[in-house]
Order: sequence, then structure tokens, then C-alpha cells
Amino acid sequence: MAEELSITAPCDLDPESASFYRQVLETLNAAGVPFLVGGAYAFTCYTGIERQTKDLDLFIRRRDYEAAEAALQAAGWQTELSFPHWLGKVYAGSAFVDLIFNSGNGLTETDDDWFRHACDAEVLGVPVGLCPAEETIWSKAFIMERERHDGADVAHLLRARAGQLDWQRLVDRFGRHWRVLLSHMVLFGYIYPAERRLVPAWVMDSLLGRLREEIHAPPPDHKLCAGTLLSREQYLQDVEQQGYQDGRVFPFGKMSENDVAEWTRAIPDRQKAD
Repeated sequence: MAEELSITAPCDLDPESASFYRQVLETLNAAGVPFLVGGAYAFTCYTGIERQTKDLDLFIRRRDYEAAEAALQAAGWQTELSFPHWLGKVYAGSAFVDLIFNSGNGLTETDDDWFRHACDAEVLGVPVGLCPAEETIWSKAFIMERERHDGADVAHLLRARAGQLDWQRLVDRFGRHWRVLLSHMVLFGYIYPAERRLVPAWVMDSLLGRLREEIHAPPPDHKLCAGTLLSREQYLQDVEQQGYQDGRVFPFGKMSENDVAEWTRAIPDRQKAD
């Protein structure tokens, strides 16, 4: 673990949900299944900003999903592999825990580096590993749906953790999707003008240098829409009716056509249409 955070996430929960979450954490710990706490709990630990949450987000490697499922089923809970490319769930009545091993767009796989750079914390009285701030920013940066946009979370994480971030690792995480990171860096300086220097100058120089190079370079010859990596719904017309290639799908992205179809069918409006 790279750092210790002796913070208990103070999110308000009803007693039944709190007990269920605590038991899930303890069950996975006892079974030796590696996991990290993310979502609202990690956000509170890093920023001090409290908010209500409807669930508990646990991040695991995909190869550990079956072991986690077996341990949780043995404890008497119902599990479900909701979306094979990124998400499983465990239920106790109306309460549930998300078991996350990727992102909906297939880009931010939970790999060994998540665990290598995790922080120690205490959640609901249980010692746990916390998703690294860099990976938390990386995964949240792509969430730009109509009903949910995590840009404010990214800005708050940057403000709270800029001095502790491994900036080179953060830049490397985005890879060829560096424009998404640059957009959040620009907005951070707009949101917090007095704190804009929290983003190292070399980061902005590097990203803006790439932007200048692309401005003067010939455009790619493929008709690609990468908007689907930011929103699963708002760019469907582009890929379904306008002839654009879907940025989520091989060879541009990491999802299969079947993954995309299943993820699209789960959009509430699409479910109603079916």
C-alpha cells in the first residue's frame, strides 16, 4: 500500500444496509479475495465531502470474480454477473454491493496497479484497501451521461489530492485518451482559478504540446465516434444511423459487439421500448 488513510467513511446508512456491507467486507477479507473500496466511500475519504449513496462499490480483478462470488454465495447472498464485461452484484433484500472489474466503456480495467498503489483505510469499522486517487480520477473522467456527470468529482479529487498524486502515472493511465484528461485539467483551472497551479505546469505543457501537434497533423482516415466512451446513450445515433465507427469496439476500444449490445439494451429507455 502506498499510503495510509485512517479515516472511517461517515456516510449515513440504515442499520440493515450497514450490517450487510460490513459483512460483505469481512467475508471477502476472510476468504482472501483481494478487493478495494471505491465509489462514495473512497470519495469521502479523499475529499472529506460526504454524500448519500445507494450502494457500496468494490473493485476486484476479473480473475477474482468467481472466488468472490463463491464466498458471497456461501454466506447466503444472491449474486449476479450483471454485465460480463465489467460488473457483478451481490444482494441482500433491496441492498446491494457492486463488484466492479472494469468500466461500462471497457477502458478502465481493475488491474494489479490498482492494488499496488492503493491506500489503507477503515470503512464501517473494517480495515480495507482504498482505490487509488489516480485510478478514481481516471475512471470518473469518462462518465458524462445526461443523467450523471462526474466532472465535479474529478475537480474535487484534484483539489484535495493534487499534492499527493503521481501525475506521470495519471497521465499514462489515459494513454491515447489524453484529450479527456486535458479537458478536465482546463476545467479545473476554470472552476478553481486560485488553485490552478495545483496542476503541475509540465502536465499542462505536455498535454497542450500534444494538442498542438494534432492540430497541425492530418486527420485520421477512419470515421470514428469516441463519444460512446463518454456516454453509452447520447452518441448512439452517430454509430447506428450516421455511419460512425463505435470507439468502444475493437480495434479502437476494448469491447466486443456483444458487450455493446448488452450494455445498450440496459439503457432504461431502450428497456421500455423492448
